[in-house]
Amino acid sequence: MTTDDETVIHVTSDAAWLPRHGRAEVIRRRTPPRPMSIVRLLLRRDDRVFCVPRYEDGRIDLPHRIVGVGDPTGESAIVELAEQVTGSRKSLTFAGAVRNVVDSPRSDYPWPTPRAHFGVWMSEGDPVIEGSWVAVGGGSVLRDRHWFPLLG
Repeated sequence: MTTDDETVIHVTSDAAWLPRHGRAEVIRRRTPPRPMSIVRLLLRRDDRVFCVPRYEDGRIDLPHRIVGVGDPTGESAIVELAEQVTGSRKSLTFAGAVRNVVDSPRSDYPWPTPRAHFGVWMSEGDPVIEGSWVAVGGGSVLRDRHWFPLLG
């Protein structure tokens, strides 16, 4: 795989959480695509990942942060998130992203169109914040997360 090659590992056509006819593609690639909308930090220990409650709805999820306008690849946001969660800015590896493809957005759709990316970076660091280690096996409570196919 060269720098910009990507592999689509999962597609949800006419995704229920997107405007009509929107699709979500889970992609693997070496470099973060643009525009990045949210970054997530994946800390994995065997068959468990570190999770925290989402600030929007309290559901358990990977630590995440919304990306600012001046950070098109999310690299500044993920460094800040990693420092907050692990106490370190080191050893971040881009794992892939969920790409929303929306050609006909509704007025309340908050993300860039026609494409918005929601990236996942891996770290070998240990968390320094409170959270929980959640199993990612077949019956995982995380299996409905859009990024879940990146764990395979």
